[in-house]
Amino acid sequence: MPDISHEIMKGTTTVGLIFDRGVVLATEMRATMGNMIASKRAKKIYQITPRIGLTTAGGVGDAQQLVRIMQVECNLFEMRRGKTMSVGAASTLLSNYLNQNRYYPYYVQLLMGGFDDEGPSIYSVDALGGATREDEIVATGSGSPFAYGVLEDQYRPEMKEDAAKDLAVRAVRSAMRRDSASGEDIMVVVITKDKYEERILGGLYEPSEARPAA
Repeated sequence: MPDISHEIMKGTTTVGLIFDRGVVLATEMRATMGNMIASKRAKKIYQITPRIGLTTAGGVGDAQQLVRIMQVECNLFEMRRGKTMSVGAASTLLSNYLNQNRYYPYYVQLLMGGFDDEGPSIYSVDALGGATREDEIVATGSGSPFAYGVLEDQYRPEMKEDAAKDLAVRAVRSAMRRDSASGEDIMVVVITKDKYEERILGGLYEPSEARPAA
């Protein structure tokens, strides 16, 4: 079996946290190839259903393929059942698919977060299909140790939306200051019962005013 222990930690900072009415997902937008910055506008959060988002860390091609598979499977589920897939069910489906391919693994570390009938939830899914429900905060990628320092210190249960967004952005910016593979702008997604909202914020040295994502 290939050694994936280093591959899934390359070149990204992704953050997820739960607030009183929903979920915040945040990532920076730098993509690297070794020591070269390959892209300054890399998309790392994808909408899977109207109320589920998926963050990606690891190999870009592997991550994008999994996004396409999940989007199709969730659409088929809704067509057949007449309802959208829950966050837990979607994470289980993703976990099963990754586990079936464990001998030829996808080099990814994923966060799936959203809102369903049971409220807000976030799941961390690794390259071999291990899925863990995260009750409060989670971070992945090469910058995650720095992001966790901010999250662990400042997260509070039942945070309001604005405070949760601010904390997620500060956690990603903290990682960007110390992790060379994390940088550029910051994408933030807020998911509640009523919305899936995506924004791009300035990086470390740019104005922090929000503007709609492209």
